Amino acid sequence: MDIMKEDILELINNARYRTLGRDELAKRLNLTHALEYAEFDRLLDEMEQDAELIRDRANKYMTREQAGIIIGVVHVNRRGIGYVDRENQPSIMIQPYKLQGAMEGDTVAVMEEHGPTRNESVPGRVVKILKRGKSFAIGTYISTPNGPRFWPDDERFRGVSVSMKEPADFTPLPGMKVAAVIDSYGNPMEMTYVRTIGFKDDPGVDLLSVLLDHGFSPDFPEEVMAQAEAIPQEVPAEELTGREDLTGDITITIDGDDSKDFDDAVAVVKTEEGWTLKVSIADVSHYVTEGSPLDQEAALRGTSCYVIDKVVPMLPQLLSNGICSLNPHVIRLTNTCEMMISESGMVTDYKVYPSFIRSTERMTYKNVNKILDNDPEVCEKYAHLTEMLGTLRDCADAIRARRISQGAIDFASDESEIRVDETGKPIYVGPAERGHGERIIEDCMIVANVSVARLMNRNDFPCVYRIHSEPNMKKLTSYGQMAYMMGHPFKAGKAVTQKQIQSYLESIQDTDVYDVLSGQMLRCMAKAVYDASCLGHYGLAEREYLHFTSPIRRYPDLIVHRMLRRYYYEKEYSRRKRDEELTRQYAESSSVREREADAAEYECDDMKKAEYMESHIGMTAEGIITSVHNFGFYVMLPDTIEGVVH
Repeated sequence: MDIMKEDILELINNARYRTLGRDELAKRLNLTHALEYAEFDRLLDEMEQDAELIRDRANKYMTREQAGIIIGVVHVNRRGIGYVDRENQPSIMIQPYKLQGAMEGDTVAVMEEHGPTRNESVPGRVVKILKRGKSFAIGTYISTPNGPRFWPDDERFRGVSVSMKEPADFTPLPGMKVAAVIDSYGNPMEMTYVRTIGFKDDPGVDLLSVLLDHGFSPDFPEEVMAQAEAIPQEVPAEELTGREDLTGDITITIDGDDSKDFDDAVAVVKTEEGWTLKVSIADVSHYVTEGSPLDQEAALRGTSCYVIDKVVPMLPQLLSNGICSLNPHVIRLTNTCEMMISESGMVTDYKVYPSFIRSTERMTYKNVNKILDNDPEVCEKYAHLTEMLGTLRDCADAIRARRISQGAIDFASDESEIRVDETGKPIYVGPAERGHGERIIEDCMIVANVSVARLMNRNDFPCVYRIHSEPNMKKLTSYGQMAYMMGHPFKAGKAVTQKQIQSYLESIQDTDVYDVLSGQMLRCMAKAVYDASCLGHYGLAEREYLHFTSPIRRYPDLIVHRMLRRYYYEKEYSRRKRDEELTRQYAESSSVREREADAAEYECDDMKKAEYMESHIGMTAEGIITSVHNFGFYVMLPDTIEGVVH
């Protein structure tokens, strides 16, 4: 017989009031041959290793559910206490001595423990470490009486001694930053030198070290570069067959001044009923084929990572800035979402199809904002686009008004703009400016994402969706207490709708504490993640949502394009079961990589903000208290820099 995990789990689940040992399981499975016993032993060991089965002291097996085991990623705070988050349930809190050696980012099997707790978490302990969060480390050699010693940058490794294997011809020097592979965890941790990054005070080494520490390398493997170099940088005529010709449309890209990869373009015309809006997105899936070296590397990276003045792209620049980028005046392959928008901003009809475009102009947010503000010089330079941009503004404004009427929440932006000089030294820190041009593109992209999500979900095609859960009610209750003390009460009942949050934020928009209360409200929200199921987006008040518009820099978008072609254009259904499993895997891994990219961005921002404030020590500044804790309070300065007052 072919022994399956499902057979073993079914037997254990059905063994009421008692657990089964190895011999009893083998007997109930009617094993007779040596090969069957060998396969059975292998499966049991594998299931125990993955914590699908738990063995008690009497060597009896229980399923993970029977044993009350939860699988999750542990996050460890500065005091060494671990937390494992659970959806719609309190987090599990693990004291340092119950972590069993688990570190920040490790995937662990944990068990709840009953006992008193003074916070919202449930006490627990780590049963097994299933997967280490890191397989490498970045560090700096420091001077010691016994010579240079490797000192990991990551605080989680600080309390553990390190045994470093170095090449015979390598000479470590104080201040040298290197990358190393972790061979084994323990005390000491065993590592092997991989590469020298540079010296800690060299320009750019600080940011590069953070990027590498979060798994974002600017270098691509040779086989990936070889595939990228083999792709022509012009679109041959035969590849236009079967695609809609949109080269006659006035189509523009609108991005930041420093952007070099353009993956979305828009075209719009006024109609009697409203507008026809075409959002054309680079067809990256045409070049990055499933299972190819490019695809495997893109899946590993998950996303491009942008920090200060650096970017580590998901795809090599030959693609991201070249053949996949919707550069002006050249033909590019695209997928287009064409939508009929009513005067009220509603999508009355839409269609999605393969296309090719020739971008009329590469526009920047700065110039679009100047045109919308009637700057005479810029309006004259782009006279051929001023009417189209006015139409685009009206269409996008109607879309936004419609979305807000549905309950979409618009939080105050807390993004910072950090400028550095040629040596990497920060010379300016302040709030990031966000004008009408930025909002126009945001509105066009959101409505296209919603339309494609509807198409994929209502046809039940395998896909990766962007989901956003309801806010944490306990956090909202605490928020209500804080808001009351600040003179702007917020009442949180058993459930809070988007409309309630939206109305509350609008009611305090003109107050001095709006930025604080809006920011704290944002912290009550769940984090948006990727999922293979269409579960809706709370913040946008949309029942169906995904990411379609940035396949150059986000892997989930690339998967959406691939599934769109396979199931909608080509009607190829033979891989459905396999694709359903793959989209689950891609959703999970993409969410992890997104969190790493966010963490790298925050870490680099904090580093440069601290470096910027070094020249301001001793100065007096006014700020707003953003949160209060038992150890002190946090203050936000007008330039977005936040610090603690003990």
